[in-house]
Amino acid sequence: MRALIQRVAEAEVKVAGESIGSIGPGLLVLVCAMQGDPDDTPAKLAARVAKLRIFRDEADKMNRSVADIGGSVLVVSQFTLAADTRTGNRPGFSTAEAPARGEVLYLRFAQSLRDLGLPVATGRFGADMKVSLVNDGPVTIWMDSADRA
Repeated sequence: MRALIQRVAEAEVKVAGESIGSIGPGLLVLVCAMQGDPDDTPAKLAARVAKLRIFRDEADKMNRSVADIGGSVLVVSQFTLAADTRTGNRPGFSTAEAPARGEVLYLRFAQSLRDLGLPVATGRFGADMKVSLVNDGPVTIWMDSADRA
């Protein structure tokens, strides 16, 4: 799985003009299941995201996790994180997981964050979504489960 994590002051996702998920301070996580992701990948990635220390402490150092600050997480599926841009001008997405399994892994990721005690809002898998955010910092982190042993 791939995740693009943004520290936010607030974030919201809308479908057809209707707000379906919003958070205050916390993380916006854009996530993509990749072909070959094992069944345990969502829980492992969720644990890494939950422990990621990118929030400021009293010394103004990035030393606190989203749980430490009492923040929330907005999880939005984004298959375009699988983009292959090595050739040509049109990205390819053949390494993204098939939609049916991709949705299962996406939902498991969101549930794994909930199981860790985090408040989680979500987008709608496969929908045309409008995501708005106020990036805090800005702080943006890339994670790929394939990069970790």
